[in-house]
Amino acid sequence: MKSVHTRDGVQELVAEARKGGKTIGFVPTMGALHEGHLSLVRIARREAGCVVVSIFVNPTQFAPHEDFSAYPRTEEKDLSLLEPEGADIVFLPTAAELYPDGFGAALAPGPAAQGLETDFRPHFFGGVVNVVSRLFHAVKPDIAVFGEKDFQQLQVIREMVEKLHQPIKIIGGPIIRDEYGLALSSRNAYLNPEELLIARTLNRVLFDAADAMRKGGKAEDVCREARFRLLKNGFDNADYVEVRWDRILAAVWVGRTRLIDNVAIG
Repeated sequence: MKSVHTRDGVQELVAEARKGGKTIGFVPTMGALHEGHLSLVRIARREAGCVVVSIFVNPTQFAPHEDFSAYPRTEEKDLSLLEPEGADIVFLPTAAELYPDGFGAALAPGPAAQGLETDFRPHFFGGVVNVVSRLFHAVKPDIAVFGEKDFQQLQVIREMVEKLHQPIKIIGGPIIRDEYGLALSSRNAYLNPEELLIARTLNRVLFDAADAMRKGGKAEDVCREARFRLLKNGFDNADYVEVRWDRILAAVWVGRTRLIDNVAIG
């Protein structure tokens, strides 16, 4: 496994792999890796001859009041986790390397970005499409793997690739959960023991809501009941509980931690 910090460096290593006849798989991350990230690396490993993983905490995804400075950064641990999983190249750019022209948003997200996260984090998907497009330009992958936990983000990326006519196959990796069903997330590290118990009820509410939808429940009624249960279970707020893309999606707060999750209906 080789680590590289520059666009020129990653392009040189990718070019070498291509000369050897290998396809390029790519997993973009913000580090603080857990089993969910590693499952995406395994998918890329199955699909491609050379696997590139990026680690970059993207400042343009965070509003001034959000947790950019506090976001966990565990580079040494991340590297130790990636090597046994068969990652070939780890790309660790600085902000100056990835944004040499500054943080201005040159690319706007498409219709998939409307509503849900955008209602509460209007800056977010502009940051996502700009950083992912820059990473794609640097790595030039054949496939890229994104987790289904961030389901709206996955749709935004698919839409961006189609709009830009990029020859990249986008693969969604299934949500990885702990033994209680909590979707794995780097932000779970913020939870104290009491908050963790509350957080672990989120998936149960969503699975029940999906079951109610399958039995013919109306989306509006099912989502209202799910929101009621979440607040009753101890969540401080629910930004949204909505049905879209044959999924029930939610964003909730427990203490100062915001968690998202989703469950398939079909």
